Amino acid sequence: MAQEPQNGASENVAAAAVSFLAVKPQLLVEAPKANDAVLFYKAAFGAEEVGRTLNPKRKADHELPLILSAELKIGGSTILVADLAVDSASPVKSGSNGVVLCLETEDVEGAIAKAVSAGAVAEGEVTEGEGACCGGRVGKVKDPYGFVWVFSSPGKKSADVEA
Repeated sequence: MAQEPQNGASENVAAAAVSFLAVKPQLLVEAPKANDAVLFYKAAFGAEEVGRTLNPKRKADHELPLILSAELKIGGSTILVADLAVDSASPVKSGSNGVVLCLETEDVEGAIAKAVSAGAVAEGEVTEGEGACCGGRVGKVKDPYGFVWVFSSPGKKSADVEA
């Protein structure tokens, strides 16, 4: 007996046609502040810069070239940081940061303190248990570029949900 396709999949679509290796959120910051943002993420979160691409069209116009993409590793994950130029084709407008990033840590308070010492602003109180999104301890900061970072401790593993 043939299985029915799930999630809107068509029977004639090959199951392994597309695969993804990682999700890399991109943080767009008001130009030319991407370099400052990279320095902040290094200081606040211990980010490691693994690559950088400069915008070749913008080098002549600015004393400092705009960052097309800076790739950072934080806690085993990767994010991209880029300058959002006025003439950018991106649909995101300056000041409309809508990304929330979560970093898992055993030391929520320590992570908040480190981020605040680097220039972030703590948001609210640290919550725990049912009031926390992941079942552990959770705290938030807003970085100087308007992005909200959530620090969460590992929560208790819940039982598998039956389908």
